[in-house]
Amino acid sequence: MSVDGMERKIYAAICSSDGLKAREIAKKCGTDHSTVNHYLYASPYMRDLCVEDEDFRWHGLIRQGRRHSGLGEFSGYYGTVREFLSLSEEEWFASLLQGCRETGRNLNDTRGLFHSFRDARETMNALFRELPGQGALDILNWEIVFELRIRHSRWIRIYADVLLITENQVFSLEFKMKDKIDPEEVAQAAKYTEYLEVIFGPEMDVIPSLVLTRAHDLYTYVPLGNSSALLPVCSGDRLASLVLEYLSL
Repeated sequence: MSVDGMERKIYAAICSSDGLKAREIAKKCGTDHSTVNHYLYASPYMRDLCVEDEDFRWHGLIRQGRRHSGLGEFSGYYGTVREFLSLSEEEWFASLLQGCRETGRNLNDTRGLFHSFRDARETMNALFRELPGQGALDILNWEIVFELRIRHSRWIRIYADVLLITENQVFSLEFKMKDKIDPEEVAQAAKYTEYLEVIFGPEMDVIPSLVLTRAHDLYTYVPLGNSSALLPVCSGDRLASLVLEYLSL
């Protein structure tokens, strides 16, 4: 589903404000009222992820700007890194399962789903143990999401294993308990990038990545399909290298 520039601008105007009427949206986006109305009632993003109140003001279900209020409603677990690190594994796991149930996530564990959840958590914990010595990073106020599932809407489908949201980046991390790169899994890691770019807005750089937690000392870039685009792939023990590269540290 391609998203044009005006659609992105209108969605961002709504989701970065406390409620706008159509004429106010038009003024902010430099367009006319009729164009705005077309998008408000035709765009999948506006139809699924925005609401109009009784005063005809439009609001985004997920706010653009830290913190991203509303994001937790679509997540198995959502919080700041500080909140995440304050939880024991079992406290976090119970919170994750409850959130997954509320978002409609299938919790069939026959193929080791719960083990994969815990594996992702341990990888993120190891990442945060490595990062605090890196200067003035505001790590504890970053946001972290496990099991993003925007799937009960009619038009928009976005899945992500883990999102790590810094001041200016959204790392979309696809976790696999493997040690070999699979082109299909590379494509899966990048699948929702454009959608996430719309959700988080023009101020955030979305970085899709594949994390292989059974690999060791792996950090590379691989072609994405037949395009010239490259996607970062790393082992769990090199995730800090990836994050620091995109933070320019």
